[in-house]
Amino acid sequence: MKLLEERILKDGKVFPGNVLKVDRFLNHQVDVALLNELGKEFYRLFKDCGVNKIFTIEASGIGIACIVAQYFNVPVVFAKKSLGKNISADVYSTQVQSYTHGRVYDVIVSQEFLNKEDKILIIDDFLAQGCALQGLISLIEDAGAEIVGAGIVIEKAFQSGGELIRGKGIRVESLARVASMTDDGQITFCD
Repeated sequence: MKLLEERILKDGKVFPGNVLKVDRFLNHQVDVALLNELGKEFYRLFKDCGVNKIFTIEASGIGIACIVAQYFNVPVVFAKKSLGKNISADVYSTQVQSYTHGRVYDVIVSQEFLNKEDKILIIDDFLAQGCALQGLISLIEDAGAEIVGAGIVIEKAFQSGGELIRGKGIRVESLARVASMTDDGQITFCD
C-alpha cells in the first residue's frame, strides 16, 4: 500500500536490533485518517471471507482492529496480557514472546468471546518473528474457530514470521512489507 509505505519513509525511524519505530502515526500517536484507509484496504482484501469477528492482541492492535471492524460491522475481541478481576476463570490461554519488549507474556481471552462458529480475521500492527500471531492462532484453534486470515499493517519480510505463518496455510495480507532496514535509517520495501 503506497500510502502506508510513504508514511513509513516519512515518519518511521529505524533503531538498532531491527526495530522500526512508527509511533508518530501507528502505535503511540495514532493518525486516524490513515487507519481509516488501512481499514478500507483490509475490508477489500477479506470482504468475501464471511468474517464475523476481528481478533487482535493488546495493546497496539486494538485501535487498528476497531477501525477495520467498522467496515465488517463485526465486534473486536482482543487477547489480554493479564487476568483481571473482571474476567472469569474460563479462558483460553497461551504464552507469547514479545520481539519489541523482549519478554514472555501470558495472553488470555475469555471463552465467552471465541467459539467454533466464528470466522476470525486477525489484525495486528507488526509481523516480525511471528510470536504474537502464533499465540493468537493458538487461542483461535483452542476455541475451534476458523481463521480466515491475518491482516498485518507492517511485515518485516526479512524476518521469519511471515514465512512461518504462511507455511501453516494461513493467508497473510501485509499492507507494507519491509525488505530491509539499515542502522542509518534506510528502509526498502518488497515489490
